[in-house]
Amino acid sequence: MERLIERTLYASRWLLVPMYLCLSVVLVAFTCRFVVELVHLFDYALFGESEADLILAALSLVDLTLVGSLVVMVMISGYENFVSRIELDEGDEKLSWLGKLDSGTLKVKVAASIVAISSIHLLKSFMDADKVTNDKLMWLVIIHLTFVVSAVLMGALDKLSFGAKAKD
Repeated sequence: MERLIERTLYASRWLLVPMYLCLSVVLVAFTCRFVVELVHLFDYALFGESEADLILAALSLVDLTLVGSLVVMVMISGYENFVSRIELDEGDEKLSWLGKLDSGTLKVKVAASIVAISSIHLLKSFMDADKVTNDKLMWLVIIHLTFVVSAVLMGALDKLSFGAKAKD
């Protein structure tokens, strides 16, 4: 009975596959949004009234790229960590981090990406400060600092954990 339970639990990791595949669909949605924002970028470049609009449009593209990269990282390394190793043919291009991100390192990278994304949103809000209330700006800063502190603590915990594993 115990063997059956263990095999069932182990096999249930394949239930994650549809989730990882759906992240590919999320990536398509972000790519579509990227194209829309790219059109806006050229609109601001050619017809925009201020340089700030162009900078905000460029920051939106950077933001979407960071989120897309985060989705790829979670999709591929999550699959490899929790479902199955990705086997590539000899001549296939291999990502340098493939097979090197464990779940702890992935969490730290996700946290760092969230901090970067939050930084861009905060910068966009500061550049558009005349349209944003001081109260909202204050909360954006507090939330951003919370992300920063969380990412630093996650990194420190991961380093402590990794250091303890290295000693064993």
